[in-house]
This record gives sequence, structure tokens and C-alpha cells, in this order.
Amino acid sequence: MHPELFEIPFLHVSVKAYGTMMVIGFLAAVWLMRRLMKRSNQNPDFITNIAMYALVSGIIGARIFYVIHHRDLIDGFWDIFAVWRGGLEFLGGVLVGIVFLWSYLWKQKLPKRLYLDILAIGLMVGLGFGRIGCFLNGCCYGKCTNVPWAVQFPYASPVFYGQTHPDAARDRNEPLLNLPADYFDTEGCLKPFDALTEQQQQAAKKGPYRTLPVHPTQLYSSMNGFILAGILLLIWFKFGRKKPGVTLSLMLILYGITRFYLETLRDDNPFEHAWWAIYKGGTVSQNIGIYMLIAGAIMLTLFATRKSVSNS
Repeated sequence: MHPELFEIPFLHVSVKAYGTMMVIGFLAAVWLMRRLMKRSNQNPDFITNIAMYALVSGIIGARIFYVIHHRDLIDGFWDIFAVWRGGLEFLGGVLVGIVFLWSYLWKQKLPKRLYLDILAIGLMVGLGFGRIGCFLNGCCYGKCTNVPWAVQFPYASPVFYGQTHPDAARDRNEPLLNLPADYFDTEGCLKPFDALTEQQQQAAKKGPYRTLPVHPTQLYSSMNGFILAGILLLIWFKFGRKKPGVTLSLMLILYGITRFYLETLRDDNPFEHAWWAIYKGGTVSQNIGIYMLIAGAIMLTLFATRKSVSNS
């Protein structure tokens, strides 16, 4: 876990791992999408502009969904905007981004299905890099496990906090890791690591109060993003220009399925019992994944049988 990669000399400004990986993912996605636009005889500058709009609207949507579903972690009004700490819900960004971009493409009279197909591929590339940032940041963590590749996060990380506190949102009334009371201050908050005694520090680093090993779900999600990007790219080369909309449809189907499964390995998202949830007791992302699967299947049926239209 390395939430801060390094500090800029003299300025004393730290470079955050999460934001850095998001930028790398964005640049990689834009590079690939520009190449695909050239193959489609489209002006690549349009996709660059649209990618910027997608990034901004996606971050807004992802943050809105996170704030709604994790209200208990928001300390005050200004904390709502603290995206540099993490706290973005990917599926919220996808949904808001697609709605915004569809409206923009319709207004500009650009070929909507073609652009959204290419954006779907870029989105998976960005996801692959972004989830590495989640791993370095310590968020989006997995359940306890004994698999050989399990990882352990440090003291005061999101994983440590999650394991040493009850989690009513996940129907867990007792902590997974029973931490002695002297690790907490008078207000019930974890003491800073430097405020612990040497014995307490050793117990938290290598002893009985070290975090329990968990699934590296962030890296699973990263691999999932890169694999899906490769699959969608092959599909686009094979069918994309003949059947625009098919690539986007398959992205919704494949990501909906894989995200549903990956959520079964995660231990951070709250369970959902709201009226709109198809899967009561599943997470928000699992339910959105089901809706993505349904929407993708309907769209695939329509687009696979529809003739290609240049301005569709």
C-alpha cells in the first residue's frame, strides 16, 4: 500500500498513487481510442474532447454514487468533494458518463454507436490502470482468505479499519479483528501509528493485531479490465465497424457479469435492500451489474440485427 508515491521537493506536495494511475489510464485510453478513430476515418480530435467530457462526468457520477452509498464516511460538506482520497464508485461513473455522452453525441450529430463502442474499449483500459491505483490506495479491498496470493495491508489502512470495527451495512455486528481498547483514543478513533508504544507497533505490524490476509480484489479488477479491453478490441476489429453498438453492448454484458462475481470477493461495499434492487442483500454494484447485463442483452439483440448507419 503506497497512497503517496513521492513528494515534490521544495513544494512539499505529495503525488498520490490513485490520481497518478487514473491519469496514466486516461492517457493510455485516449492513445488507443485515437488510433481506433483513425481506422474508422473519423477525426481523432473529437474522441480526445469527448474523453475529457467522459472523465469529468464520470468522476462526478462516481463520486455522487459513493457519497450516497457511504454517507457514514462523509464528515462534512466539503468532504463530499475530496475525490483525491479515493471514494469513487466506478459503476456510478459509467452510468452518468454514458447518459451525458449520448446527449452530447446526439447534439453534435456524431455517430453515437461508433463513438460509444470505442469509448467502451477505452473505459476498460482506464479501469485496468485505475484499479492498480485502488490497490496502492488500499480501498476496494477483498474478504479474508488463505489463498497463496493473499495480501495484508498496514495499520490504519481502510482494510485495518474495516476489520477492527463492526459493519452494520454488511450485517457484521462484531469486528473481524479484536483490537485492544488501548489502540483507540478517548473518542473511539484509532490512534496514529506514531502514538503507539513500540510493543503495540510491533503487534500491529507483525504480531496478532496485523490485518488479516485478504483477496487482492483490486488486482483482480485490474486484470478483468485489461482482459475485457482485449476481448472488446478483437470484437471491434471483427464486427465493430459493420455492427456499431455491438461492442458497447458486449461491454455492458461482460462487465456486468464479471463485476457481479468480483463483488462476492469484496468486503467493503454495503448490502442493498432498497426497492429497486433485484438482488436483495447483494451490493449496489451487484444490482447495477444485473441491470447492465439486461440492458446489454437488449441492446445486443437490437444492434446485431440492425444495419449499419453512418450517423447512427
